[in-house]
Amino acid sequence: MDKIANSPEDRMLLAKIWDKINTGMQRNIPANTAFLSPRELEMARYLFGEQQGLIAFGGYADAERKMLCWVPDYLDQSSLYEEGSPMVCLRAEFYKGDTPTHRDFLGALMGAGISRETIGDICVGVGRCDFFACQEMSEYLLQNFTATGRTKIHLQLVPLKDAQIPQPEVKIIRDTLASLRLDSVISSGFRISRGLACEYIAAGKAAIDGLPCEKADKIIREGVKISLRGSGKIKLAAVNGTTKKGRISVEIHRYV
Repeated sequence: MDKIANSPEDRMLLAKIWDKINTGMQRNIPANTAFLSPRELEMARYLFGEQQGLIAFGGYADAERKMLCWVPDYLDQSSLYEEGSPMVCLRAEFYKGDTPTHRDFLGALMGAGISRETIGDICVGVGRCDFFACQEMSEYLLQNFTATGRTKIHLQLVPLKDAQIPQPEVKIIRDTLASLRLDSVISSGFRISRGLACEYIAAGKAAIDGLPCEKADKIIREGVKISLRGSGKIKLAAVNGTTKKGRISVEIHRYV
């Protein structure tokens, strides 16, 4: 555990995860953690290694915050979407003329005394926001979460399979790179020099799929998301082969 835990907080979290999941494995019953950040999830996966029946579940395919779930072999993974799931989807509907943001919803939830680990992704659309929460929080939220800032909301439970996830707005960047190094991809995606990209990486501002990375020469694979603190997020959406000049043709999506 000490190999992956960088702080006492990490060790405490991993001990809690181990107790929950290992108990489920030993008793052969379903078990799950609270919602984990990408970094926390990677630490948990390292802790357990490859285990059949161990699933990262966030309510939809591209979720960022996920629970680590142990599903015994007598259950199907689809059970996570059914009644009795450790997770619920709540839909907050509001006047379409209002425009509360992800930050507004998160702030209102934290202001209501809700622990961050009990809330998953928050997906804001026009006139509604679908967000994910631990099942045990649903009754409290339905009774007490009635507004975000000045925006009044109507909250209801919806089946996980019916969650409506808005498509993110992206700017498509097509470019050719000398390599798929982290500094090259950041330079292209954020339209900055490689030198500045290297400075940001060395300063600890870059993260790959939520995990901090300070190695400028880290090779990036297709489908990976990169965030740069203070600048936003990009995705290496496609690697399209090599040009006649030996450069790599790529398509990068920058989230706006």
